[in-house]
Amino acid sequence: MAAAATMALACKESKTPEQKLAEFNEWNETFIENYRTRLTELQDDEEAAEAFADSAFNAYLEYNKAALRKNLDNAVGVEALKQVYSDLEPEELAKVLDKFTAPVTGRDSAFVASLKENVTASLATVVGKPFTDFAVEHVTGTDEEGNPVYETRRLSDYVGKGKVFLVDFWSPWCPPCKAELPNIKSVWEKYHGDDFDVLSVAVWEESRGMNWRNTVDTAAVYGIQWNQINNGHQEPAALYGIQGIPHMVLFGADGTIVARGDALRGASLDPAVSAALGK
Repeated sequence: MAAAATMALACKESKTPEQKLAEFNEWNETFIENYRTRLTELQDDEEAAEAFADSAFNAYLEYNKAALRKNLDNAVGVEALKQVYSDLEPEELAKVLDKFTAPVTGRDSAFVASLKENVTASLATVVGKPFTDFAVEHVTGTDEEGNPVYETRRLSDYVGKGKVFLVDFWSPWCPPCKAELPNIKSVWEKYHGDDFDVLSVAVWEESRGMNWRNTVDTAAVYGIQWNQINNGHQEPAALYGIQGIPHMVLFGADGTIVARGDALRGASLDPAVSAALGK
């Protein structure tokens, strides 16, 4: 009996990589289908829908995190990593990538390589680290023939010079970025002066077919009156390990990073700035 049970257990655990991947994909597809169905059922109850969404997100995240931890050497790990990488803290992601031995090719290879570069940048720019400088060919306007006029602007032109600085990485095509602008405007109007200021850095403009002109126009529409750098492209976000925007970083007067990311979103922004200013 014991031998039979042991053999049955061995058979149960001896799944092929293809079987494991099929089961993983089936779970995720079924979960998402059920999630959408239930959310539709709750569409008239906003509070219940929000509570369900939060609970479902946590369950989805935990399942995929567990799948990642158990499958660092096969295709399930690759797919699970795609689902959870943006929800892992840099330190946690670094540990996962150190142990990650799953064979990757093509786009997956580029994805994992990009993650490794990103986590290295993130660990170099966590709270408590000094700022990492960058330079951007900012467009100040156009000449008589309509060609852009460039001026090199650096983060160090603003940060590390005795003021607390809030730096907002954004793009003109990004709705969540625009949603944060009233919060940024509020703290700028409330605190800017000798001790505090704001800088908006436009990144990834070209990723949605836009350019510096769209940034200038959008900034004007949304009433951005504070410091700006447009035409940022890839480098500023890459240097700070930013995977999604909006992403804000709060620098102390000496250029040390004092807060970043979700700690500065929405209603959390004003208290964070106030604390950095000692108010």
